Amino acid sequence: MNITQLEQLIEIAKRKTLSAAAESLHISQPALSRSMQKLENDLGTTLFDRTKNSIQLNETGEVAVKYAETVLNTVSNMRNNIIEFEKKKRTISVCSCAPAPLWRLLPLLSTAYPASTISSEIKNIPQVLNGIKESQYQIAILPQAIDDNEFLSFKLCEEHLFFSVPPAHPLAAYPGVYLHDLNGETTLLMSNIGFWHELTHEKMPDSYFIVQDKAYDHKELVRLSSLPSFVTDLAMEHEKSVSNRIQIPILDQEANPQFYCIIHRNQKKQFAALLDKLCD
Repeated sequence: MNITQLEQLIEIAKRKTLSAAAESLHISQPALSRSMQKLENDLGTTLFDRTKNSIQLNETGEVAVKYAETVLNTVSNMRNNIIEFEKKKRTISVCSCAPAPLWRLLPLLSTAYPASTISSEIKNIPQVLNGIKESQYQIAILPQAIDDNEFLSFKLCEEHLFFSVPPAHPLAAYPGVYLHDLNGETTLLMSNIGFWHELTHEKMPDSYFIVQDKAYDHKELVRLSSLPSFVTDLAMEHEKSVSNRIQIPILDQEANPQFYCIIHRNQKKQFAALLDKLCD
């Protein structure tokens, strides 16, 4: 008995006749008949009621079809799970609470592990923290080290937030501002920015944020409008900053985070090449 015979049995049940099943399976009717006879011999029972001009599944055959479907579903699940397991072995999953640290980390991972696929997501801080603790991710990026002996934390990079305004804006001459000073401002904001979203909304509850999903649209609005926006030093390094803007430092401690790369302690050996680069 083999998988092919079980697939043939199910096809006969589906097509109702041997000839229709043989046509669907792209084999001859005599070959399909011989295959079913061998299956019956292997099982030690008859699965079909045969007459001179027809063959039909009997009651035992109907039961056999149900078992065949179960076996094939199990084989399919086995195949898919093994493929997914093998894929995970070759995939390094990263979750960050902000976009910019990924610009620093992902090239390091690609260099250290060229044969691996690297997947990354941006979530808020509780989601990142829960994800690394529940082993949903192998690497987490957070704005603080984890005080837990199961994990190791390594400094990755610093980032500093600025309020970006045109020269005529009333705040343009300020040497620095706190986020609560900006409460009530209508401000351009990018989506999918992780903890920056929660921070700005928490500190500026009365502000109206015009959120853009596409980086190009956001850049064009910043370039063409007089609306203020946020930008960080890492974003200005990574992308061209708009020249007709003044960048005012945000003085809140939370707006100037030190990001940490966090891994499970038992994965220290696996990520030794990365840790060497982080500690350079």
